This record gives sequence, C-alpha cells and structure tokens, in this order.
Amino acid sequence: MSNFTEADIPVDIKHGETITLSDGTTVRFDSNGEAKDVMLNDDWSPAVTLFPGNDFELQAGGKAFKLTCGFDDSLRIEKV
Repeated sequence: MSNFTEADIPVDIKHGETITLSDGTTVRFDSNGEAKDVMLNDDWSPAVTLFPGNDFELQAGGKAFKLTCGFDDSLRIEKV
C-alpha cells in the first residue's frame, strides 16, 4: 500500500492508497461499484461520494484541492 504526500500532487491514488496533505489531512477512498466513497482522516463515513467524471473541491490547510473520480479504480488529486 502506497502513501503519498502533497509533494506528489498531481497524483492518482488507487484503492488502498492514501495521500497526506501538508496540514495532516489524509484522503483515501473505497470503491462502491463505479462510485468512490472519499474518506478524510480516520473517519469511516464518506465526506463525499463521487461518480465517474464528478469532482469535489477539498479545502485543507488554506489550500484548495480538486478530487476527481475516474472509471478505473483511482482518484485524481490536483491543486486548484
């Protein structure tokens, strides 16, 4: 299982991988069919559920990040 940091952005994380942003926020996801349940930190309830082609803007540490769900088993994280 790989763990990425904000320095790796833009990055595509796969199921089971995490990214930790500079303020300590951790992002991971579980697949729910084609949808992705995105969890933040140690929370097991999704902050958002994304379907392929949808995105979500995450605010963390005074910065904005765009999380985009694809059709494959990945979640793209980019700085806005």
